[in-house]
Amino acid sequence: MLLINHSNLVLECGTDEAGRGCLAGPVTAAAVILPKDFKNTVLNDSKQLSEKKREFLKPVIEHDAVCFGVAHVFQEEIDSINILNASILAMHKSIDELSTKPEYIIVDGNKFKPYKDIPFETIIKGDGKYLSIAAASVLAKTYRDLYMNKIHEEFPMYNWRKNKGYPTKEHREAIKKYGITKYHRKSFRLLPEQLKLDL
Repeated sequence: MLLINHSNLVLECGTDEAGRGCLAGPVTAAAVILPKDFKNTVLNDSKQLSEKKREFLKPVIEHDAVCFGVAHVFQEEIDSINILNASILAMHKSIDELSTKPEYIIVDGNKFKPYKDIPFETIIKGDGKYLSIAAASVLAKTYRDLYMNKIHEEFPMYNWRKNKGYPTKEHREAIKKYGITKYHRKSFRLLPEQLKLDL
């Protein structure tokens, strides 16, 4: 499916986040303003792309974008304000990083809070429809993966380099065996509730 530029009339940024469903690490968001004539046949929702394709696209987006911003919101704040609010906060912070103020914001998903006085639109599965949201999804994912690879070195037993903090069987087994780290989200259900007592 060919993604399109959403609007040719205004300076528009797309924003998206990565890591919302993870048990450890930050939620990371990116905001991207693309030039009106931007085209790329590889770019798609980051979940539809291989790691190799995301790594290929990251410098292309950074080079070709009018501007971009990336922001992490870390586990302490996620635990304090909940993951939905933290995801929106990360998107706001990523828009703060833009060197050019957008006139319109398009957001992947169906939840957002007003950012300053800029009009916005939420678009379900927007990362598979619009180029600027897809570009934001790629940057959010690649920057978060870089961070998880870095903290993997500190706690290799959780294999965050591979699972990126998502609730894989391997990650949950490691939590069961080693307990939790300072990077784990304490407000999340880190282990499935036991269905029977070990008597």
